[in-house]
Amino acid sequence: MRVLVVTKIFPNAREPSSAPFNRQQLAALARRCEVEVLATIPWLPGARLLPGTSRAVQLVDVPARDTIDGLPVEHPRYAYVPKVGDAVASALYAASVLPALRRRRGRFDVLLASWAYPDGAATVDLGRLFDVPVVVKAHGSDLNVLAERPVVRAHLRRTLPRAAAFVAPSRALIDRALALGVAPDRATHVPNGVDASRFHPLDRAQARAALGLRAGPLVVCVGRLEEGKGSLDLLAALDLLLPARGVRAAFVGDGSARAEIERRAASGRVIVAGQRPHDEIPRWLAAADVVVLPSWNEGTPNAVLEALACGRRVVATRVGGVPDVIDDEALGLLVPPRDPAALARAIDRALAEPVGAGAITERARIGSWDDSAAILHRVLARALEEHPR
Repeated sequence: MRVLVVTKIFPNAREPSSAPFNRQQLAALARRCEVEVLATIPWLPGARLLPGTSRAVQLVDVPARDTIDGLPVEHPRYAYVPKVGDAVASALYAASVLPALRRRRGRFDVLLASWAYPDGAATVDLGRLFDVPVVVKAHGSDLNVLAERPVVRAHLRRTLPRAAAFVAPSRALIDRALALGVAPDRATHVPNGVDASRFHPLDRAQARAALGLRAGPLVVCVGRLEEGKGSLDLLAALDLLLPARGVRAAFVGDGSARAEIERRAASGRVIVAGQRPHDEIPRWLAAADVVVLPSWNEGTPNAVLEALACGRRVVATRVGGVPDVIDDEALGLLVPPRDPAALARAIDRALAEPVGAGAITERARIGSWDDSAAILHRVLARALEEHPR
């Protein structure tokens, strides 16, 4: 079976640490079948001449072709025109990847769109053009946030039910897809996995020494620094924790909220590590007393799975697939989203009631990426087998 993946969430030469969950799952899938990736890059007309720090400007020099984690990757440019809006995003995306599909006509058996909009909607239309089955995978914000926009919702209602199959890493996302018209027998829960060779318990003191961190209560937040990821909620919660406790928060990641977080770093209670290589993340998790994920919306965040694999207790918001993973208070405490006071209370309690790494890893139910890829492979194979010829 030859699988051609269409996705805008994938690493590239300028963003090597982007979307590690997508890269790892597809690399595991490639051990079971042929996989090639069309990892699209936003293109803005005249981007080379424009000053600024927008993503489209930063990515103009990404090579057209690459090999990433053993996967052959092409980076088609998709037209990104600010202020045009959602209505034409799917059509522009389809037009952008169409030439790459034409060059590969007859060399792929099934299309896998890894992001619902515009990737998934566009790929469903292209699948009809090339007479191949299309499987759409949602991740989180594509259905939790984008699908709340009326135009995007209309596009997804039109296209998702026509996909051969739909997969998602949480049951909450499956429910959202069913509400958009996907048939229950075409929707499959494909849990994310963890690379246990990297994410496993490490000594906290040694991890802190390697990262240059001093002793004392430390909470760690790994992920994009954005308002919707709860980054500012964690800052507010830190203010509510008694200064006498000496609790510090380390933010590992980058995003639009970074400047605000950095302004607080002078207090000594905030550490801004920035975007770090994926291989370094286990040390940050090991350094934590508690790992915090305060997002407003999620699919099944790998930061939670990886924290548990490292034997660290989690404080997270009760959103998406998080309650499916944190189903025991020994693993973590759940709070409502956008509630810094509740977040502060949960952090305080988790710090006061530590749970050993061994107890956490014994209770956590975490599969590998090979487990995840095996389920995805079965879905793709069934889509191909059932496709009318």
